[in-house]
Formats: sequence, C-alpha cells, structure tokens
Amino acid sequence: MTATSPGDHAPRMIDQIDQEFGKAERKRRLYTALFIAATLFVMVGGFGIAEDMNSGSFIGGLHKFFDYPANIVAESFEAGWGWYPLLLHFAPALIETVNMAAVGTILGGVLALVLAFCSTRGLGVWPPLIPICRRFMDGARAFPELILALFLIFVLGASPVPAIIAVAFHTAGALGKQFSEVNENIDRGPLDGLAAAGANWTQRMRYGVLPQVLPNYTSYLLMRFEINIRASAILGFVGAGGIGQELRKAIGWTQGAETSALFVLLFLAIVAIDQISSTLRRRLTGDGVGHV
Repeated sequence: MTATSPGDHAPRMIDQIDQEFGKAERKRRLYTALFIAATLFVMVGGFGIAEDMNSGSFIGGLHKFFDYPANIVAESFEAGWGWYPLLLHFAPALIETVNMAAVGTILGGVLALVLAFCSTRGLGVWPPLIPICRRFMDGARAFPELILALFLIFVLGASPVPAIIAVAFHTAGALGKQFSEVNENIDRGPLDGLAAAGANWTQRMRYGVLPQVLPNYTSYLLMRFEINIRASAILGFVGAGGIGQELRKAIGWTQGAETSALFVLLFLAIVAIDQISSTLRRRLTGDGVGHV
C-alpha cells in the first residue's frame, strides 16, 4: 500500500471545486431562465388583458405614435417668427415654476441638513434620535409630490403653496438620505482633532464635517433643484400654477407652437441650472476651469 502525499490530493480537490462550481453555474442559469420566462409570461399576459380593456389597440395605433410630435414641429415652423414672442409670453410662467422649485428646494434642503446630521452614526448624536430621523425621511420619500400636492390642493385650494410644501417635504426625505450617506464617508481625523482641542459638537460639525461634505451637498442640492423644476411643472397640471398649467392648456387645445415653446423654456432652464451647478462645484473643489 503506497502512501499518498498531500500533493496528490490537490488535483482531486481542484476537480471537485470545478464540478461544484459548474453545478452552481448551471443552476444559476436555470433559475435566471425561469425568472425571465415568468417575467415575459406576466408581461405578455398583462399586456393582453390591458389590450382587451382598452377601447383602442397598441399595435394598431403604433403607426400614429409620432403624429403628435410631428404636428408640434410642423405648427412651430408654420408660426415662423411669431414663435419667438411665445418664449417671452410664457417666461413669467417659467419664473413662477422656478420660484416654486427654488423655495421648495431651499426649505427641504435646510430640513434635510438637520435630518442628515441627526441621522448619521459616529457624529456624537443622541442614539435614539437616529432611527426617528431615518424613519421620517423614509416617510417623506414614500409620498410622491403629485399625491401630496393633490391632498394639499384639496385642503388649501389651488395655488403655488401646496406645490411648495409638497416639493419641500419630498426634498427633505430624498436629500436627507443623500446627505447622511455623504456624512458617513468623511474622514474622522479632523473630528478627533477638534474634540481633542475642546471643540463642542456644533464647532466639530462646522469645521470638521462641512468643509468635507459641502461640494457634494451643493451638487446634490442643485441636482435636486433640477428635479424639483420638473416636478413643479408637473404639479401645474393639477392646479398648482406655473408653466405646467400653461402646458396643460396648450396640450389640451393642441396648440403645437405654444407646446414647443414651453418645452424649449423648460430645457433652457435645466441647462442653465446644470451650468450653475458645474461652476459652483468647481469653485468649491478648486478644480479650476472645467468643460461645458
């Protein structure tokens, strides 16, 4: 009987590992295929049920998909030079929408800042306060702006105020989570140094945390401002005013030139905010001149 050395077992172990890995890989592929098949079955079945319930047909109306955008473009060209005054005509509505988004973003951002510092572990916050703030942010994100605005319009009436409250509430939950995640990734060294020098909690947050997180805070805040402009425009459809209300009228009366002018104004507003965001971030981070 010959003795086997440890080296003889190595190829067998490698073969066993390869076999087990192959079995696991085949099982994973099988489960993936079954999941895709079940998903397709549900989608096709649901699509068929929806087709039966609709008065029209998706496939039958697919060739008309680009008819409305084509009409908008055609009517805009037909308007000629008369299209450009429409931009000035709808500019006040855009300003109202931007104001609603700005006020909602500022209020929500301030609340998000407080929630972020009160929900981040490792910053010396009272521990029972952390889950309370986190659950509040979860609840704020759970309610879409549109649903909350509809409820507030029913209570407060049709005006920009419900839109501002809805935007601010949702912004506090969304930005608060992002801010808290930024806080969790900071360098703890400055905090320890300030604590050793006798700084209180407010001083540690002011001089140890804010300089590290301010560029990301600014980027997230301005990105949320862009989102809130679009949200405020949508809220105009339900009576909150602004450019959304004008867009509802233009679409409802199939006014192609007016619709395209409103879309262009929204696009220009988003581009302007994006450029402002890039400029502020470069100045805060000291990266110098960036690309447009």
